[in-house]
Amino acid sequence: MIRVAVTGAAGRMGRTLVQAIDEASDLELGAALERSDSDFLGTDAGELAGVGRLNVAIGADIDAVLEAFDVLIDFTVPAATLVHAERCAAAGKALVIGTTGFDDAGLAQIRAAATQVPILMAPNMSVGVNLVFKLLQIAAETLGDSVDIEVIEAHHRHKIDAPSGTAVRMGEILAEATGRRLADVAVYGREGITGERKRETIGFETIRAGDIVGDHTVLFAGLGERIEITHRAHSRMNFAQGALRASRFLAGAQPGMYDMQGLLGF
Repeated sequence: MIRVAVTGAAGRMGRTLVQAIDEASDLELGAALERSDSDFLGTDAGELAGVGRLNVAIGADIDAVLEAFDVLIDFTVPAATLVHAERCAAAGKALVIGTTGFDDAGLAQIRAAATQVPILMAPNMSVGVNLVFKLLQIAAETLGDSVDIEVIEAHHRHKIDAPSGTAVRMGEILAEATGRRLADVAVYGREGITGERKRETIGFETIRAGDIVGDHTVLFAGLGERIEITHRAHSRMNFAQGALRASRFLAGAQPGMYDMQGLLGF
């Protein structure tokens, strides 16, 4: 039995993770964490997630529960994730990171932690999205400079970073496959007299509205035809299941940095 800790346990993703862990026969919830100012501290994580009492109270101190889990799943914010990475590295605990929005210094800190423990980090834990990543690589390599490429993404109104980490990763894959550098060709939104579109541009359009879980479409537009590759998430459970798959993988892994593409054999 793999013992899993969930950070942000009172949030939308956290509750979904608790539900998914409760349904898994080979996993159990070992700990649940939240911010120190959360109204849900002391609440049973299972009852909050709607699966019944699990006798795991939501706490704020990771040091107090380090012996209660084998793998930590973190879908929070960069500042919190970096603290968790440091503590997990010191305690020899594996870490699944679904948080996005890290700067270069934060990424370097995570890579340093991965020299001590196994860490799987992905901008999107969905198996379907990671399959789409591979399809985008194939499409971009095949179509090359004969098409214009645009990335359109939509998420719920509460998402704090834009474009999404998934959209940025899509852009990186598209740029690499066409021999470009994303920082040189990305255009994040357009307004006013922008001039004619340059072929090498990779455009990003961002939508934030309502309770959209996550939609991503990459448009390859050529002369007389266009190809659209789309992934739509209908619930957070697909992200949770991917995170659990990552947890199982890390339970037997050596220290190092891993991603979903490698886990899936891509």
